[in-house]
Amino acid sequence: MSDTEKRNEELVKSFFEVLSAGDLETLRSMFTVEACWTAMSKNIPGAGAHPGRDHIIDEFLAPVRGMFVDGDPKVQIHKLTAKDNMVYAETRAVGMFQSGIEYDNLYCWAFEIADGQVDQVREYMDSHYIMSVVPAPE
Repeated sequence: MSDTEKRNEELVKSFFEVLSAGDLETLRSMFTVEACWTAMSKNIPGAGAHPGRDHIIDEFLAPVRGMFVDGDPKVQIHKLTAKDNMVYAETRAVGMFQSGIEYDNLYCWAFEIADGQVDQVREYMDSHYIMSVVPAPE
C-alpha cells in the first residue's frame, strides 16, 4: 500500500469518527468545497446527489442527524480498503431515533479523495430497512 493510500484510509477512518461524534463543523473541513455526497438509493429521505460542502453539512447531514438522539448513529467500520485515490468501506450504523425507534443498518461506501480531502462520497445502504424505521413526517 502506498503512503497516499495509507493517508486516504486514515482520512476515512477519521471521517467516520467525526461523523459518529456528530461534529459537523469538523466534518465540513474534511470535504473539498465542491464535494458531492450521493445517497445511492431511490425513494427514501435524502436520496440522490448533494453537491457542495455547505449543502452536504447544512441541508443534508444536519437534518438527518437531527432525527436521532444526540450522538447517534455511531458508525462501526468492518472493512476498509484503499486503491489510488479511492477508499471503500463496509460499515454498520447503530443508534436511536428521537422517536425511540432503534436503528441498525449496513452500508457500503465509495470515497474519492482529492488533495487530502473527501471530494466524492457514494453511500449504499439497505433502503428498504430505512423506510421501515424512519419516522413518518409530521
